[in-house]
Amino acid sequence: MKSLLKTFPVIVKIPVIWGDMDSFQHVNNVIYFRYFESARIQYFETLGWMDIMEKMGMGPILGSTSCRYRIPLSYPDTVFVGAKITEMHEKRFTMEYLLVSEQYPEPVAEGTGVVVCYDYKKNQSTRIPEVIRLSIEKLEDRVFEID
Repeated sequence: MKSLLKTFPVIVKIPVIWGDMDSFQHVNNVIYFRYFESARIQYFETLGWMDIMEKMGMGPILGSTSCRYRIPLSYPDTVFVGAKITEMHEKRFTMEYLLVSEQYPEPVAEGTGVVVCYDYKKNQSTRIPEVIRLSIEKLEDRVFEID
């Protein structure tokens, strides 16, 4: 399981709770997006973006998201969600998520999210602050080419 997540700089451990399941006796598809959200927010907290958002009024906003379901989850279980940034542009970047379970040896779901840098005072997209871009590159241990 850990080898599946080795390329993800942020990993969140989440217990599957009984209420995550639906009448089909597996975790409801919406919950996977909550798992991804937990990893995304942890990633932003690792960058210090929440503090910057409070000071500058610029922060992340989700532009789009997707999930590929591979194996149904059920209670009881514990999942681990990895998050990483794979592509960066002037005002947005793409995150990838990988969801693995203690119960299965292979990925149970994969996801992506396009995150836009947003100026909450002006209600419009804006350039990713330099301090955030540099923090992302340090966390990902790579330099992104910005187009």
